[in-house]
Amino acid sequence: MARTDYVDDPDAPSINSVVPSVVAVVEHDGAVLLVHKTDNDLWALPGGGHEPGETITATVVREVLEETGYDVEVTGLVGTYTNPHHVIAYDDGEVRQQFSLCFTARLLGGEARTSAESKAVAWVTPADATALPMHPSMRLRLQHGLERRTHPYLG
Repeated sequence: MARTDYVDDPDAPSINSVVPSVVAVVEHDGAVLLVHKTDNDLWALPGGGHEPGETITATVVREVLEETGYDVEVTGLVGTYTNPHHVIAYDDGEVRQQFSLCFTARLLGGEARTSAESKAVAWVTPADATALPMHPSMRLRLQHGLERRTHPYLG
């Protein structure tokens, strides 16, 4: 399903949904795990929507496995990202307000594989990640995750 992101855009469609979602900063051997998303053709941290009956950390583990093929263990909270001026419109008519929690996670095992949501999975050095096409809100989460902050970002 295709999506369009609007940030601080007065012409953005009206929000009709809020779906808690997660992303994970997974580092291994000096690189960070990224996916090339099929919905917006941008690079991102792996993650996705929270489902009924799961803990939020179970969502992280499930989504990383689904999108990348890797098993992870959640190790911390990077921050909360709930900007009401970041609107995500899907081609089915759903228009979401951004509501994302970013976590750190440790690699346990697995091997890279793509999914319907990821057309590429890669371990990328932080320096090389800066050159990849990535939404500014995702780049902020990645930056915060790599900074190893002592307190989570609250935004």
